[in-house]
Formats: sequence, C-alpha cells, structure tokens
Amino acid sequence: MKLPAETVISEDKLVRYLLVPQLRGDKSAFLRQAGYELGNVVRLLHDLREQILSLDAVALEKNQFGQYYEIKGALTGPNGSLLSVRTIWMTEHLSGITKFITLIPDNRRVV
Repeated sequence: MKLPAETVISEDKLVRYLLVPQLRGDKSAFLRQAGYELGNVVRLLHDLREQILSLDAVALEKNQFGQYYEIKGALTGPNGSLLSVRTIWMTEHLSGITKFITLIPDNRRVV
C-alpha cells in the first residue's frame, strides 16, 4: 500500500534528530556517507518524499497512538552514494495524519 502524498515529514525532526550527532542511536554519520548534512536538509526532505515515500509501505503494529508502517528502500544521496534504509511512519488515530517517525540503516539489505 502507498502512504498518502501529503504525509508529514518534519524538517525539525531531520535537523534536530537525523542530521545532528546523537549520543544514542546516531544516524548522522550514516547519512553523511551519502552527502546529507545540515546544509542540505531540504535535499533529504525531498529525497525521503520522492525516493522512499513513493514505495510500498508494510503495516506493522498498532497501538493507542496509531498504526505504524515500514518502508524499505534505497536513498541516492547528493554525492551519488546509495544508502539502504528502513523508515518508520505512523498514521495517528485521533488526527488521521500520517507522519514520518524515523530512518534506520538497513544492514540486512544490499543495494
């Protein structure tokens, strides 16, 4: 199934969580391998929407907050490198809004 085209991808989440080094669960070093940095956050936002959100989503668990989905795919970064990723999305029960939750390196998948 496809997630809605109007799915929310928060630029703030990309800036404060994915592209900034974290003590736990850092993803910034992984994303830097493909050329994603704070200076080109708009490119990451665009690439998530065009390269990943356009792929089929698989339903995961459902809880009191909403229905979770996973989309696996490859991101081609600004430097041309491919990153194999798993992304998590959620459709909130109360609002009906679908939003981006996180990106995880997919080490099990070869691109």
